[in-house]
Amino acid sequence: MKTGNDAAAEGNPFETAFPHAILGSSVQDKKTDRRVRRTRILLQQSLIRLMAEKEIKDITVKELSESADITRGTFYLHYSDIYDILRNMEYELFVEFNDILNRSLDADGKTPAPEATLTDIFSFLERHRDTVKVMMGPHGDIAFINRLKDLVKERIYHNLARKQTDCEYDYAEAFAVSGCIGVVETWLHHPAPLPPEKMAKICCNMLVQGLDLT
Repeated sequence: MKTGNDAAAEGNPFETAFPHAILGSSVQDKKTDRRVRRTRILLQQSLIRLMAEKEIKDITVKELSESADITRGTFYLHYSDIYDILRNMEYELFVEFNDILNRSLDADGKTPAPEATLTDIFSFLERHRDTVKVMMGPHGDIAFINRLKDLVKERIYHNLARKQTDCEYDYAEAFAVSGCIGVVETWLHHPAPLPPEKMAKICCNMLVQGLDLT
């Protein structure tokens, strides 16, 4: 399943990634009642479980409500439809991911620190393992994954671009991004995944050795 629009290379990352999203109160209200938040978490978790089995277009409000053990009336108190849940989940993940990349910059705010960034990225993936596995799976939202990849391309590989010609950079970036995605997929499905710090060191070593990121 593909939803949304492709991310552009420039502009506000939130406006670019979610140009038509009408965000619900779950991402706007920072003082959400604890019971309300609990209900929304149950709905989000239920949606992820169902999306692991089928396309989102085949999931009904009735089915999702029963899975979360709430009434349809309660569902509509929180979201307008199934896609509203997905939009809010993706927005929350996008905000957190963007914040991680911003925090992972060196003190001068210009030069990315690859291993620190990768550690934070793998920690982020570990916190949201079930959600990311579904998003990257056959019933997930490939367009959303591509938005996250675009952020990584923009933030991590500035130093790579300085070391390569324009032609070389295109190939180097494709190699780096595709390779990291493959590593992430293997790690997410591994029965005994290594900790984020170890994965960051492995990826950083491969990038340094293969692409001269020193």
